[in-house]
Amino acid sequence: MSHPPVQLGTFPTPVEPAPRLAAALGLGPEDLWVKRDDLTGLGGGGNKIRKLEWTVGAALAEGADTLVTTGAPQSNHARLTAAAAARLGLDVVLVLRGSPGGSRSGNLALDGLLGARLAWAGDVDQAGLNVAAAEVCARLRETGARPALIPFGGSSTLGARGYVRCAEELRAQVPQLRTAVVALGSGGTMAGLVAALGTESVLGVDVGALADPAAAVAEFAAPLTTDKITAEGLRVRRDQVGSGYAALTGPVAEALRLAARTEGIVLDPVYTGRALAGLAAAVRDGDVRPGQKTVFVHTGGLPGLFGHTEAVAYAEEGAVTHAL
Repeated sequence: MSHPPVQLGTFPTPVEPAPRLAAALGLGPEDLWVKRDDLTGLGGGGNKIRKLEWTVGAALAEGADTLVTTGAPQSNHARLTAAAAARLGLDVVLVLRGSPGGSRSGNLALDGLLGARLAWAGDVDQAGLNVAAAEVCARLRETGARPALIPFGGSSTLGARGYVRCAEELRAQVPQLRTAVVALGSGGTMAGLVAALGTESVLGVDVGALADPAAAVAEFAAPLTTDKITAEGLRVRRDQVGSGYAALTGPVAEALRLAARTEGIVLDPVYTGRALAGLAAAVRDGDVRPGQKTVFVHTGGLPGLFGHTEAVAYAEEGAVTHAL
């Protein structure tokens, strides 16, 4: 590369045993480990920081003074792009799907705290969101700013390099790793893991962010390895999307409660909750088996829980009030 990544996170993130969760899923007590990429440090943590080190590094090398990116209102990537901009003294504009006036909790509250400017694109698909972002960049250039457009979810071949590094950490931390289980959203996280660990060692659980997430993974991963990567050759589960990206399904709700009550680990209802629900399903159907080392990659997203009304209500229902 012609430029180095910028340092934003705290690495390597730890890997922790999860024996009580393993037992609840039907695995052996030494079978399951959690890669704590929710503990990457900046802006509430999460997997997007590894990607942003590369994509923002490229933006700085090109002389950018403003970061522009896209996402849903509760986007973890948007939050961490705002945090990266604050750390580096850059301006930031987040181009979000939808309209203002909804919930101001969760990631949106942190976006404001971090100093982000919001541009609402209305009810558009990803293509429409991309058009809106391009228009924002054009208007910024007219004012003399030097914007850099960071891709949706931070996912690109460049951003995926951050998860090549994560895979290298995993090799050292869990030498007998058989399967790394990870949420599959915009594709870059899984792409980096696949490029470094191989297609058979990574199980992606689709969260419904893209119509064809496997194709995105293959596109981003292929330039990073000499192995042949195809969408058809990937291990991808698509059985946890339910009625849509923002929906809280029964299996995901159970996964949130299970992780919290067995290991004290809090997941989010869109990404990591679906990933754990997918792991539970994989154990039931034999795709992940007892006696094999499995790592659940905790990609963060906790602030998004507090902007998800249905998930907050579900969590509150679990509390039991005792008379004193």
